[in-house]
Amino acid sequence: MNQPDSRQNGMRFDALLPPEMALKAEEIGVKKSQLDFWSTLALAVLAGAFIALGAVFATVTTAGSTLPFGVTRLLGGVVFSLGLILVVVGGAELFTGNNLIVMAWVAGKVSLAQLLRNWGIVYAGNFLGAFSVAVMIYVSKQYTFGGGAVGENALAIAAAKLNLGFLQALVLGILCNILVCLAVWMSFSARTTTDRILAVIPPIAAFVAMGFEHSIANMYFIPVALLIRLDTAFVSSASTPDLTNFNCWTCITSNLVPVTIGNIIGGGVFVALVYWFIFQRKHGSEG
Repeated sequence: MNQPDSRQNGMRFDALLPPEMALKAEEIGVKKSQLDFWSTLALAVLAGAFIALGAVFATVTTAGSTLPFGVTRLLGGVVFSLGLILVVVGGAELFTGNNLIVMAWVAGKVSLAQLLRNWGIVYAGNFLGAFSVAVMIYVSKQYTFGGGAVGENALAIAAAKLNLGFLQALVLGILCNILVCLAVWMSFSARTTTDRILAVIPPIAAFVAMGFEHSIANMYFIPVALLIRLDTAFVSSASTPDLTNFNCWTCITSNLVPVTIGNIIGGGVFVALVYWFIFQRKHGSEG
């Protein structure tokens, strides 16, 4: 009896293999670099908001947890993956994932100016989206839920991030975006929405559980804590960490700068450049 052909009528149902994924990554990088300003910005705002919603979900889920440390972190990571699932399935422009455009750049299909233009617009848009969610969480007083446990957890998360050393934050950023870009990379092999979701969850859950640093997530985690601090009644009555380092300047210098640099190295070098070298280097030299 003949076996069904997975390529009947020109359709293919099996997942893409890594060499094909590399070609797809380059094609996507070219399309992203050529997208007009307003479309890129709007999609970036969405991505920032999506990641922030994942961060809100993780903050609520882990608030007041009495489970063992590792179990709590894992649970937070699984629910945080909502953010990248929305980005990958819903369609949005995320700075950390767009570090994979390096593959198209080193292949000569995207100029350095196009690469930096995309990163600049997307980074700014991601901040607008993440910060907007932080403002809405503050205005809605969602952080007071659970008897204030949600707000206390949000403050503790931000305090831990701001107390990282520069080198520590940079290396944690590298490790984070290796996993984020691997999640996006694996989603390139997918043929269905289910495939994409299943490809995303494990790497994202892993980076959150292990305490790695994501620049776009931190665009929510730190601003929302700065806003919560304005509620002096809540802060005075809640069990909160030391807030001495909480100001906009330390947010930028002690966290966002090193984490962003680390994210670029992790995604652009350890994922994009490595996979280009393995699968596309010969194609580039032949072209």
